[in-house]
Amino acid sequence: MGHFWTLITHLHTIAGPVTMLLYPLYASIVAIESTSKLDDEQWLAYWILYSFLTLVEMLLQPILDWIPIWYDVKLIIVAWLVLPQFRGATFIYETYVREKLIKKYGESHQHMSPEGKAKKKSVHFITPKKGEDEVY
Repeated sequence: MGHFWTLITHLHTIAGPVTMLLYPLYASIVAIESTSKLDDEQWLAYWILYSFLTLVEMLLQPILDWIPIWYDVKLIIVAWLVLPQFRGATFIYETYVREKLIKKYGESHQHMSPEGKAKKKSVHFITPKKGEDEVY
């Protein structure tokens, strides 16, 4: 039983980095190389949310140290964000983050795609438009 428990402990220890970093890194590279934009949105949303979760975790570390199951809860949350069956990162981004951006910056942040359809692009204010010179 001692060897089995040691194996379970090691698997539990490695599950976090694999779920939170290695698989998302691999999937992000695959998404960049694919022609589909859906997977790009999923992985960009994941990295935004993972960064936010890491920041919150750093700020609340003294409190989280008192919660013995925090690592397990975080692993479950990140698994939901990562797994393609759930597309949790895209769901959270579209439901909450994009909504806040639209409220703050308005619906005027839509562009027309080459097909003539309106395309939401809530964060184009960060990047310069084509033809604009960047001043540093």
